[in-house]
Amino acid sequence: MPVLEVICSLIGWFSLYLLFCWTFPHRGPEWNCRLVTLSHGVLIVLLTAYVVFIDGPWPLTHAGTENTELQTLALAVCLGYFFFDMGWCICNRSEGPLMLAHHAASIVGILLALTMGVSGCETCAVVFGSEITNPLLQTRWFLRQVGLYDSLLGDAVDLLFIFLFATVRVGVGTAMFYCELTSPRTSLIMKLGGVIMYGLAWVFMVDIAKFCYKKSKAKYKRWRENQKLKEMNSQKLDGLSEKNADGNHPRND
Repeated sequence: MPVLEVICSLIGWFSLYLLFCWTFPHRGPEWNCRLVTLSHGVLIVLLTAYVVFIDGPWPLTHAGTENTELQTLALAVCLGYFFFDMGWCICNRSEGPLMLAHHAASIVGILLALTMGVSGCETCAVVFGSEITNPLLQTRWFLRQVGLYDSLLGDAVDLLFIFLFATVRVGVGTAMFYCELTSPRTSLIMKLGGVIMYGLAWVFMVDIAKFCYKKSKAKYKRWRENQKLKEMNSQKLDGLSEKNADGNHPRND
């Protein structure tokens, strides 16, 4: 396993966190940690996208093959970040059991791929699918902090997040999960890890579906209230207009 690359990655992400803390001293620790998370999300999505779609090999047909140098680098960078974020979350008690379980499963899966030297292509694909929605999730949090979430921009971020999660992480993820289970080259322990990650994806999908229902219901309720308010204001204006019109008519003695 490339221990040195993982250690350098961990030091790099922690140093970036310290840099953000120094740059934004008026912000809280979570703000600066989420800046690191956003930075990692953008970097790892671009890196794994190149690994999966350009450098290869194709994970749907080559699951379980030997790791390439670029796959190893991408996984080492990602593992260093997960070590940093897992430690930060535990120290600050900022995440629940579900997110900690996702982090733990990700760490174990990447560790296995790096230790055994195989299954790097499908692991990079899983990282790509898992992290592609992360920048949007962090953007949503930052919009909330600056008071811009309840806007058209906030709705656009939520819709794009839901679309990417459903199509990439669940839709394409199902195809990837099937290919990994049926691949004769993939080891049993990696298949078991795939089952855990796929199950977690569906747990998140259920939570997202609940969120969509609640948000749609709340927006519809606000829309109905605004419509009633507009109708009441319209009726009041019509009543004032009729009253003014009656007051301007001359009296017949």
